[in-house]
Amino acid sequence: MKLFGLHWIDVLILLGYIITVLTIGKIFSHGVKDQKDFFLGGRSLGKWFQFFLSFGNMADPGQATTTASSVYRQGAGGAWLALITLFLTPYYWFTNVWFRRVRLTTTAELFEDRFGRRFLATLYAITTLMIAIVATIAGGNVVALKTLQPLMVKDAAIYSPAESKMVADYHEFTALRKQRQTVPLAGPDATRYDLLKDYYARGQLQPHVTYLQPVAFYLVSTTLVAVFIMLGGLKASAVVDAVQAVLVIVISIILIPFGLARIGGLSALHAKVPAVAFNLFGGDSASEYTWYSIGALLFVQLVGIVGSQANMTIAGSAKNELAARLGAVSGGFSKRFVTIAWAFCGLIAIALFGPNLADPDQAWGLLTRELLPVGLIGVMIIGILGGKLALLGAQSVVLSGLVVKNLYEPVFPGKTDQHYMLVARLTVPVLLGLGVLVGLFLNSVVAILKFAIVLLLMWGVPITFIFIWRRVTELAVRVQVIATVLFIAVIPAVVPLIPTLAQSAALTRLTRERVVTTDVAATAADVAAGRAQAEGATIQKTRRIEPIAMFFEEGVVRLDPKDPASPKTGVGLFRPEVYLVSLLGFDVAGFTPALLLTTRYLMDALVPIVILVGMSLLTKPTDPVRVARFYVRLKTPVAPTLEADAVAVEESYANPTRYDHLKLFPRTSLELTRWDRQDTLGFLCCCVLVGIVLLFFKGVLVVGS
Repeated sequence: MKLFGLHWIDVLILLGYIITVLTIGKIFSHGVKDQKDFFLGGRSLGKWFQFFLSFGNMADPGQATTTASSVYRQGAGGAWLALITLFLTPYYWFTNVWFRRVRLTTTAELFEDRFGRRFLATLYAITTLMIAIVATIAGGNVVALKTLQPLMVKDAAIYSPAESKMVADYHEFTALRKQRQTVPLAGPDATRYDLLKDYYARGQLQPHVTYLQPVAFYLVSTTLVAVFIMLGGLKASAVVDAVQAVLVIVISIILIPFGLARIGGLSALHAKVPAVAFNLFGGDSASEYTWYSIGALLFVQLVGIVGSQANMTIAGSAKNELAARLGAVSGGFSKRFVTIAWAFCGLIAIALFGPNLADPDQAWGLLTRELLPVGLIGVMIIGILGGKLALLGAQSVVLSGLVVKNLYEPVFPGKTDQHYMLVARLTVPVLLGLGVLVGLFLNSVVAILKFAIVLLLMWGVPITFIFIWRRVTELAVRVQVIATVLFIAVIPAVVPLIPTLAQSAALTRLTRERVVTTDVAATAADVAAGRAQAEGATIQKTRRIEPIAMFFEEGVVRLDPKDPASPKTGVGLFRPEVYLVSLLGFDVAGFTPALLLTTRYLMDALVPIVILVGMSLLTKPTDPVRVARFYVRLKTPVAPTLEADAVAVEESYANPTRYDHLKLFPRTSLELTRWDRQDTLGFLCCCVLVGIVLLFFKGVLVVGS
């Protein structure tokens, strides 16, 4: 018996998980007595809870979908969207100490504490809420939907005529695309291909018909998250993260043995997947991930990663500095290993489905449907759904803290703790509901992830400089943030909404088509076609790489796909960085995808840094007494108890220069300090582990070749 395409055993597993989550929320509701308990778990979470919070925040199963999708599109290099933070893990050894030592509840409070004005705190709260609603809540909804849709599909025997035609058109399109990669299409085939390609780009061609529709799924799953968090707060979220950590590991590896068995083992994987797809640092000229684009992505992450409010919430909930450090680092490295498993699943998807999936974002769900037996499909569903609960649960606590502490309480001060707790709880469903509305207008999970990465720069740049540079001024941060918002958020979102701009001939240009010839080992099919005398012989193959949109994230399509004369329009976010480079005279039409990505990331990172540093040097410094108190507290180690810690901070306030002898650059505005034994050993161990992860990933890619 099936219910909406699912076997009754899988349905029972899903229902059991939902009941368990609600029970956890109810149990921990009795321990939530005030705001500190709700927002920070009472600042009492040890290294294990810190690990689970960090791992759950970093390794939600939604990233399995995005990583597999990116690898399916780009080969192994596509894993860098999720794996790039590997190089930042040694950096976490220090940043989590910073966030714990400032002893604040929200990141917004950092700006009021540092500059003595509320404007930036309010602006941070408002913009972070908007970013989180789009990139985290709505993005989490879209990722979960795309993953689960292929698991709840109709039987072909009950397709309507329109549904049957859609599926048939999908298979026709994939056949024409495969033919076009080797031989240019002409006549009716070319016309037909262009028509189907427009439908494909809009997501209107699918290999199946699903029962799972966005509105119903978003409402039901979001209600579950809201009830669970309103009951238990951050500590309940940490417990679910502990359960979810086990599920993430299980669902990350479970597809691999079934996939390899289906395609014939590791040697068959290498035979069916182009060799270029196993390159860790880039592939052919269609790949976005080369050494220089990966370097640009790393630069963006380095200066942007501290912009997330989750840093303050997770590190701030730790009972001591070591717990904050070990939680972040252990969670980070654990995520890197499951990321490798996600990437391997993307390669299996290439071997199993070929290169022409209508929606690569559904690759994970399609693998689950094709490979897993009854029961394990249920486990996969609760792993994906539980990931959404864990991520959105923790994020909704973070965001409700911003609303209460930085928007509501300043306007309505002096209320009781119970009053603010009620507002915090009511804020959760409102924020989740807004995420549902935004999710209805989003489509590509990879595009969402790329957007989220650059959005962190808005606040990541000033927060990074606040921690390390005494000369940063409040006015400089204002100018930099507003300019960055316009440059990387407002303009990219607004341009596609203005028909005159979105349909402009100047903005809907494509890169030039490329023809790539590579040496490959001949397969049995090549021998049968007369292209080689024996398997394994070196032959040359030519591949035609289609043009891509220069200035729009998701491509360019015709307004009316049935009319070849219909004007073209850009789809997805606009890329102002690339457009500015084109105005400087660069031949953007000749850029490879990797160069387009590099241009975008470098401009996004450098523009806010230049603005912040330049404006800080041109504006009046902040009150030196306030600044001295901030930095001496930042250098004061966290004491074993809250009472002892308060005493230590007061001693530092009484002697603001007590740690100046530790400055790495004395008599300068740079606030970097010399490392102690724990700093050095932790950093070196992290660097060694980075190398081990890279060697392990490379080893996984060459096994069976």
